Amino acid sequence: MKPPAGLGEAPRPASDIRVFASSCTLHGLGHVFGPGGLTPRRALWAVAVLLSLGTFLYQVAERVRYYGEFHHETALDERESHSLVFPAVTLCNINPLRRSRLTPNDLHWAGPTLLGLDPAEHASYLRALGRPPAPPGFMPSSTFDMAQFYARAGHSLEDMLLDCRYRGQPCGPANFTLIFTRMGRCYTFNSGTDGAELLTTPRGGTGNGLEIMLDVQQDEYLPVWSDKEDTPFEVGIRAQIHSQEEPPIIDQLGFGAAPGYQTFVSCQQQQLSFLPPPWGDCSSVSLDPDFELEPSGLLDHPSSSPGPSSPYSLVGCRLACEARYVTRKCGCRMIHMPGGAPVCSPQQYKDCANPALDAMLRKDACACPSPCTSTRYAKELSMVRIPSRASARYLARKYNRSEAYITENVLVLDIFFEALDYETVEQKAAYEVSELLGDIGGQMGLFIGASLLTILEIFDYLCEVFQDRVLRYFWNRRCSQRHSSINLLQEGLGGHQTQVPHLNPGPRPPNPSCAVAKTLSASHRTCYLVTRL
Repeated sequence: MKPPAGLGEAPRPASDIRVFASSCTLHGLGHVFGPGGLTPRRALWAVAVLLSLGTFLYQVAERVRYYGEFHHETALDERESHSLVFPAVTLCNINPLRRSRLTPNDLHWAGPTLLGLDPAEHASYLRALGRPPAPPGFMPSSTFDMAQFYARAGHSLEDMLLDCRYRGQPCGPANFTLIFTRMGRCYTFNSGTDGAELLTTPRGGTGNGLEIMLDVQQDEYLPVWSDKEDTPFEVGIRAQIHSQEEPPIIDQLGFGAAPGYQTFVSCQQQQLSFLPPPWGDCSSVSLDPDFELEPSGLLDHPSSSPGPSSPYSLVGCRLACEARYVTRKCGCRMIHMPGGAPVCSPQQYKDCANPALDAMLRKDACACPSPCTSTRYAKELSMVRIPSRASARYLARKYNRSEAYITENVLVLDIFFEALDYETVEQKAAYEVSELLGDIGGQMGLFIGASLLTILEIFDYLCEVFQDRVLRYFWNRRCSQRHSSINLLQEGLGGHQTQVPHLNPGPRPPNPSCAVAKTLSASHRTCYLVTRL
């Protein structure tokens, strides 16, 4: 039936693609779904829209893939500061044990492990030390404590330190902290342990750092008895400059200072910052060497402890990993290792701890990531001879030593900042989320002329389609089933009245309790049924 004259075509529903295309801000869609049939112009527009949409989706996939690779870049910068925290300085005498402190009992327990001595060589070694042989009937002690042995026989800072000054002010052994390393008894200046305030310096150059004069006590050096891998042939001290958060590994990273020289060490602070996963592999979770691991995860990256601990560092992670490995293998730890396990005896050192640690180091079995933040110090060393002829006699009188002794045993170490600027090495994400969104928005505007609001328009259209097509389909189906039920009910009631006409000879008033009402709309989309039996 045609619409009445004067009336236009019935309005299309909002779910019609033509209605959406005519109002959508997506470029080209109105030319594809405009009024009329298929024309070459419309086909060309459809091809152009599809090509633009495909290119846009390809660029989006490429940008998302690049973002998923989590690239990073490294930025190097140099900054100035009004003052800098002075680093920790760890000092160790190259000679681990003093010959005057060794006893026959020490040789019995520690001689085979530390000195490579056979029991038959003890008397000869004591003579080389200038010590009397073991008395007749000598009986060694039943136990032997390695920590007490190193503390008693190692070099004492009170004996080695002749002079100490920090920024021109006197300092002394009280400013140093005792620490045990693989080189034995060592001392750390400005360690910051036990809540001690860290020292700072407001200027660079000599005279604004640490200057110490040391006596290496060469007459206390042990005689070289055999040529072993770790036999020291040099004289002097080993020093390491490090941050307070990082324990020293002076046997690997320390530099040497020789007697008869004044060594100048010019430092520059470097602050390193690395990214955690997924951009990098750094870690900021500290480790507890006493925290037990499952045997299957022994050589993996050590798990963090559930309790508080010191800040994470690469050296600390390696020491904790080594301590866990040796403790699990031998039931004890070496004296330089952290943790609460008992210190190994000399026999345990020889039979288990040393072989286990050497095997572990050869395998490089500790998987320790880099710390997310760390501080290191670049160094430049220079040396001059001391003492001069003019000062040799004065120093000999001052310290009650001969001039030859001063020349062979005394050294000066001068550590300072070159300047108060420091370098920063920082890793940054090369591609942020904001850059990803910016690239997607740019590609969207370039190829399909769309924006974020266009996406909202598409979602709104999909909701209209769902409501008008899907929901209406189920609603019509439900109404059709109800309409069929009404027809069957009416037919059933009509047949009953035809079969028993004698029960109702006269007109019967309608019974409201048994009424059936049916209302059908002109569009047959709305149905109502009221039935009461």
